[in-house]
Amino acid sequence: MKYSSKLESGRWIKRYKRFFLDLETNDGVLTIHCPNTGSMKNCGSEGDIVWYSLSDNPKRKLPGTSEIVELSNGHKIGINTHLANKLIKEALENNVITELSEFSSWKSEVKIGNSRIDLRGENEAGEYCYVEVKSMTLLEEHGLGCFPDSVTERGQKHLKELTELVQSGVQAALIFCVQHTGIERAAPADHIDPEYGRLLRDAVKAGVKVLAYQVAFTEDSADVVKGLPVVL
Repeated sequence: MKYSSKLESGRWIKRYKRFFLDLETNDGVLTIHCPNTGSMKNCGSEGDIVWYSLSDNPKRKLPGTSEIVELSNGHKIGINTHLANKLIKEALENNVITELSEFSSWKSEVKIGNSRIDLRGENEAGEYCYVEVKSMTLLEEHGLGCFPDSVTERGQKHLKELTELVQSGVQAALIFCVQHTGIERAAPADHIDPEYGRLLRDAVKAGVKVLAYQVAFTEDSADVVKGLPVVL
């Protein structure tokens, strides 16, 4: 996936009101939009390099959008959670995610009942597979990536919906889009949201596939490159 514009860089000063990020740039302090609703725990601090895109839309109050944080240890983190669905859809269409390669014709934001599911694919037999995507950026110790980084009632609801789908005879999967290059394996964050962990394990027992795929970053692109083990 190519970014919409050439990325610029600055140094992290502070994040505040969740969606604002101040950067130190060659032209002074710049406030950009931070499209991330999570806590962003361990995802950056003062002095870290932030790569951001610029919009030419004159109606935007903040023309810049944070895309990647580059930590002092060299790891990169994709902090634009809005891109996770796009990255995973592209990977599914290119058969990078081999566990679901029998499905094609992937559609986004498919309505089912009173909810919307991130993605839906269809195989040659006309069978559907529904997929929810979660962006994983929290790196704990020894390469262990965890989701969520704060309690998520919405995420819990999605797990219940996936479980109900497989119980009705439809295939369903949860894919962690791992946007931290230091993460080596994925797990539920039981220490942050134990209910999410319980529901995830129940979903697996019911037949929901849980996968984790890692993203690699350059200054102008981001791509899903490999699967990671999921630890339950």
